[in-house]
Amino acid sequence: MRLKLLAAICLLPLAACGKHASPPVTEGVTDAMIASAPEGEWLTYGRDYAEQRFSPLTLVNDTNIGQLGLAWSHDLETARGQEATPLMHDGVLYVSTAWSMVKAFDAKTGALKWSYDPKVPRDTLVRACCDAVNRGVALYGDKVYVGTLDGRLVGLDQKTGKVAFEKVVVPNQKDYTITGAPRVAKGKILIGSGGAEYKARGYIAAYDPQTGDELWKFHTVPGNPADGFENKAMEEAAKTWGNSKWWELGGGGTVWDSITYDPATNLVYFGTGNAEPWNPAANGRAGDSLYTSSIVAIDADSGEYKWHFQETPEDRWDFDSNAQITAADLDVNGQKRRVVLHAPKNGYFYMLDAKTGQFISAGVFSQQTWTTGIDPKTGRAQINPEAKYEQTGKPFLSLPGAAGAHSWQPMSFSQKTGLVYIPANLAGMPYAAAKDWKPSDIGFQTGMDGALTAAPADKAIREGAKAVTTGALIAWDPIKQKEAWRVTFTGPWNGGTLSTAGNLVFQGNADGYFAAYSADKGAKLWSFPTQTGVIAAPMTYTVDGEQYVAVMAGWGGVWDVATGVVARKSAGHYNISRLLVFKLGAKGTLPAMKSINDLPLDPPPFTGKPEQAAAGADKFARYCSVCHGDAALPGTLNPDLRRSQYINAAEGIRAVVIDGVLMHGDNPKGMVSFKSSLSPDDVENIRQYLIKRANEDKALGEK
Repeated sequence: MRLKLLAAICLLPLAACGKHASPPVTEGVTDAMIASAPEGEWLTYGRDYAEQRFSPLTLVNDTNIGQLGLAWSHDLETARGQEATPLMHDGVLYVSTAWSMVKAFDAKTGALKWSYDPKVPRDTLVRACCDAVNRGVALYGDKVYVGTLDGRLVGLDQKTGKVAFEKVVVPNQKDYTITGAPRVAKGKILIGSGGAEYKARGYIAAYDPQTGDELWKFHTVPGNPADGFENKAMEEAAKTWGNSKWWELGGGGTVWDSITYDPATNLVYFGTGNAEPWNPAANGRAGDSLYTSSIVAIDADSGEYKWHFQETPEDRWDFDSNAQITAADLDVNGQKRRVVLHAPKNGYFYMLDAKTGQFISAGVFSQQTWTTGIDPKTGRAQINPEAKYEQTGKPFLSLPGAAGAHSWQPMSFSQKTGLVYIPANLAGMPYAAAKDWKPSDIGFQTGMDGALTAAPADKAIREGAKAVTTGALIAWDPIKQKEAWRVTFTGPWNGGTLSTAGNLVFQGNADGYFAAYSADKGAKLWSFPTQTGVIAAPMTYTVDGEQYVAVMAGWGGVWDVATGVVARKSAGHYNISRLLVFKLGAKGTLPAMKSINDLPLDPPPFTGKPEQAAAGADKFARYCSVCHGDAALPGTLNPDLRRSQYINAAEGIRAVVIDGVLMHGDNPKGMVSFKSSLSPDDVENIRQYLIKRANEDKALGEK
């Protein structure tokens, strides 16, 4: 009987026998310090547990912001998107960069104290949806924690950068990546993974801060019912996937960014990615597909399910709910309530009860066409029938698009103004279901017909697409569910925001400026030319009585690598990755501006057959466009294949795509072999498509 009891205990769904957390730390960065951070420090991704990104510092304010200047900067060795928020403790600034590298600087002088390179294999990029980015580190006790792109959780000594432990924490290193910042909650390190466009099954897990051992795990989508369910939540979720075999492709729902621990409720709130494949018809998916595109709340101690709110039911548009989740105490209808605030990709701003997940209200912060409205009592979106493109058989132009009305770039909440400051993308995207789609061993598994929706070789259409593709900084009143003010930008994919008690909102933008606005009215008060686009969120701290503002610069991510003709509307500069730190009275300058020097557009004549180019367009859209741009129109990070020397000869492009000659070397490109999914004939068809595209664009006057 005793053996049976022990066996039953070991089968509890959210815990494992023999896995106990180390005692909470009492020295260094403690739970109490994170819960109530010293005013001059920035100890976790969103500064505090509530992820408000609001600083009480006022030394830099709306009256003296004009005196802000560059105190110091540090150029990085990687020209990839930089998405991290630096952390500062005890006079040391900690940052992660692309390829999951970590650096520690003297926060006052900029002197490099140590640097750590996890040596992520560059071919990992083939399974990384959206660039080799990393959004930050976590501090706890005497350690720094980073999740690496290839799926490791690494603990480093804060003083030396020496590795304390290193563990692979993803189910496999073929379908999963990690780009998000770890969080700390009651002596546990929390992190999820990316990989939804591949064959990943979403989850969030807690790890021991001293050893990296897994303490509990909560899956966001059910596994194969034949194997049994880990818990009641998974059993209930399985009823919402129709008759499909969703588990064969993982299901998606990855927790690739937002994680918020709330001591007031002892809950961990996190956002989940979309269901996979995007196209429900590709594998017969039907229904809401829980718990994808949702906010989910679980118990911080056990990982036990508490509540969920699905923001995008039946998601077929890649409307992740992974945007940062903010907790706050607000006066709602004359009653003080602990609430959750969220502005996900789908264009709605939500307010929920933090303890129960009850829907309170929602508002539209960005134009959207995928719904006909939202139920005022339940908050459930009413889907526009035309948006179900796999059912209509027709392409659907959605506002917003897959990049989202608000993506991972963090918003901030000002305790002074009561406003939320959202970096918004105002852009659409066409969707079309692929016919007779089948999964493959490599590349995106979305079930979409990217060739059909690729930008045509029509100058008027391209210019029209660029004209309606913009971005904005939106100040949002969560009580009124109404916009208070906005600043319009040239294009989308601008930086995250920081608000301060000095009546300031800081934000970098894709045009190559870091700026400050008045938090109450949105007046532009100051700007600094960064020479490159900024997508990361800034932070602020004090050392020796002086306030500093820091931001990572370096434009990249999904908008640059995948959006083709509209990518460069946002950023006209190539990536220059650097850390910038400002203070009052500083007079620092940057090196001379680097120029863009493209190879000429001088392709060989198109001598292939139309059917070859058509077949190549289909393969390019599925396997190549996510890095090299829609319709082979790239951003500023990856090679422009229309200009590549390799399209001049069949053996040249085969050497790259089939033989993988660019996988290794002194300057590895991360371009792996696609021989498992593409035949030599497929590669030749892609080459002919690229030649055709290059000649079309040259005829349009591109040089």
